[in-house]
Amino acid sequence: MSNKAEKSTRQGLWTTTNDMNILRDNLLDLFCQLAYQEGYFVLSSGQKSSYYINGKQVTLHPEGALTIGRLLLSLLPTDTEAVAGLTLGADPIVTSVSVVSALENRPIPGLIIRKEAKGHGTKAYIEGPSLTPGAKVVVLEDVVTTGQSAMKAVNRLRDAAYTVDTIISLIDRQQGGAELYQSQGLNFVVLFDIEEIKQRYGKLGS
Repeated sequence: MSNKAEKSTRQGLWTTTNDMNILRDNLLDLFCQLAYQEGYFVLSSGQKSSYYINGKQVTLHPEGALTIGRLLLSLLPTDTEAVAGLTLGADPIVTSVSVVSALENRPIPGLIIRKEAKGHGTKAYIEGPSLTPGAKVVVLEDVVTTGQSAMKAVNRLRDAAYTVDTIISLIDRQQGGAELYQSQGLNFVVLFDIEEIKQRYGKLGS
């Protein structure tokens, strides 16, 4: 199959297939092709790394956003009443899941958590529809390293009287995030760990 024909076939799969394994494989390839880089980097946590993953290259990609929405929606507990995440990395993920949920007749609102309180008006930390106290919210993240970013979202949501017991991330760098969440009694679900990303990247580059 030519590259052009293969690209056309793969593009059709984003919307037509109901096979989550195919969608997952395609999303993995997108992360390897668009988001993963090797070199010398300093992360937001201050840690030094020999690789970097710019998740927004995929979460803001049209096929990437659609696939993320479909995959993460399938992972949400049935009693989920909203999805939320810390700005900026989680913004497109939260939006994708919420939009796809409406298309699937399972409408789930999205909430965006500010890093600092709004400087005017309501001075709120949380943007989005108001939910009833105790509403079950799932926190979404693009890349987990130490786990601190998602924990900020969890704490803000709990301060607002929402129930949070699950975090779902696209990628786990396996640098302490999972252990942090476990210590806080949180369920942690991840699409890809860093070893899978590296292995697939190597195969695509060979």
